[in-house]
Amino acid sequence: MKTSHIVYKVDDLHQAVKEYKEKGFVVEYGTKKKPYNAIIYFSEGPYLELLASTGMPEIMKRILRMLRKGKFADRLNAWDNHKGGPCGVALENYKTDLREEKGILEKYKQGYFEMLSRRNDTKGRKLRFTCLFPDEMQLPFLMTYFNIDPKPVNFIHPNGIRRIKNISFGTREELIPIIKELCDDPVLTLFIGRGIKDLEFEYAVREI
Repeated sequence: MKTSHIVYKVDDLHQAVKEYKEKGFVVEYGTKKKPYNAIIYFSEGPYLELLASTGMPEIMKRILRMLRKGKFADRLNAWDNHKGGPCGVALENYKTDLREEKGILEKYKQGYFEMLSRRNDTKGRKLRFTCLFPDEMQLPFLMTYFNIDPKPVNFIHPNGIRRIKNISFGTREELIPIIKELCDDPVLTLFIGRGIKDLEFEYAVREI
């Protein structure tokens, strides 16, 4: 697997979109109607998801707990109640399922919740993918790549940023071998700690 994206919690989505555009990024809302997230794509590597909320109503979270999916509801609550900044990392494969990844989690006796996901974006693309959320919140969540590639080709943001070069992700020591078996992406640097410590961008070389 490779690093898919970083979930970055914001208080006000429209204000965050405005601020990132002012910083020289091209930003698009996740959906046309009542968006709860916005996306900053790069031509290669992980993208950045600005998240105002998970969009999951409290009643649905209660139902998830009744269905013994409380760990998934806990992850959603952690994102919804986050004070702001990077709060999650996703890994992605380029297959149609997560069968191999489920086998790895099961080998390490890690529970998970799997769900089919969909999003119709602002450009009319009907994005379809599968997500897998480990019960252990200090593990990244997993997903299959979109059925349609939404990333721009040979694109550099107006501020000169070409891609996310490095993500420093902290977790418990005993979980690092699991992530390493799941992911072989040099963009992701693991350390003993908790959460994302740093994002490093790569700038395009400007011709003089």
